Amino acid sequence: MTTVRFGGNGRMSQVVDCGEYVFLAGQTANSADGDISVQTREVLAKIDACLDQVGLSRRHLVSVQIWLKRIERDFAAMNAVWDDWVTEGAEPARATVEAALARDALLVEIAAIARRDPAVTHLGPS
Repeated sequence: MTTVRFGGNGRMSQVVDCGEYVFLAGQTANSADGDISVQTREVLAKIDACLDQVGLSRRHLVSVQIWLKRIERDFAAMNAVWDDWVTEGAEPARATVEAALARDALLVEIAAIARRDPAVTHLGPS
């Protein structure tokens, strides 16, 4: 199995494709302007673009980790954007925590793992 890396900068890669699994680095908004909704939309668009590089889509996500700068203040607004974006019936496992982020103006960071298996079936209750 070959491992292919995309978007490397000498410190890290944005996408690591290991065949069955694809790992996405934590994505943040390019612009520090905007509230949590604006930044979340930008981050999710970056995740779509990363997945597209390897021929996948958000329906292939199996695990997502979300870090919020101010969880008590921003959790509901971030979830509103997330709920509009996530593919119904293909919701990944997810964890959301509060954390200090790399730059003061950043409000959200999202990392993800995708799997090349379009035959995944939703088995449990929603």
